[in-house]
Amino acid sequence: MSRPAPPKRPLTLAQSVAADIRERILRREIAGGEPLRQEAISKALGASIIPVREALRQLESEGLVELHPHRGAVVTEFTLAQALEWIHLRRIIETDLIGVAIDKLTDAHLARAQSVLSRFDAALEEGRDVARWSEYNWDFHSALYESASRPETMKVLAMLHKNCDRYIRLQLLEQDHIERAEQEHAELLELCGQRKKREAKTLLHKHIVGVERDLVEQLGG
Repeated sequence: MSRPAPPKRPLTLAQSVAADIRERILRREIAGGEPLRQEAISKALGASIIPVREALRQLESEGLVELHPHRGAVVTEFTLAQALEWIHLRRIIETDLIGVAIDKLTDAHLARAQSVLSRFDAALEEGRDVARWSEYNWDFHSALYESASRPETMKVLAMLHKNCDRYIRLQLLEQDHIERAEQEHAELLELCGQRKKREAKTLLHKHIVGVERDLVEQLGG
């Protein structure tokens, strides 16, 4: 039987700084190629240089920031071609994971996924938390994949989700895209509950291909 997810620990100062910068990058408030000055960040956030430096290293490990010996930290510039490659990798990995995981899913896994859907549905009805879509999306998918017991694959997948995040947020500026994604999530959860492996893999493939298609349409790739 699956153990419930442990409660989230409070963020360290470095993690808090990283979260602030990450959010600004994903909202495109800081453009790709723009420098990130440690002194300016330290002053703006009221933190010392050390946690700022740690935060930038964390963001580098996530692929959002590049650290150069002489130029310092710079926001990574991404292209549509890169985003489409990440989404292609997601499609391969996630359809494989769901096929492995579905036979091992417990009621606890399904309940956790349903809880995520319910929280986000409530948030949408109240007109809030749309900006937290990526967090909800990852929590939902990871709940369904956890039983596959492939921690290294999950690490790679988590990185792909983070890298795709800024593009997914662009896609979700259209309200019908959110509603469609949520409907597909509900259908996927139902298929997983019924242990319909082939149908679940087909729907998940369609779900991720839809993200790819929408991005190409919006960005003219």
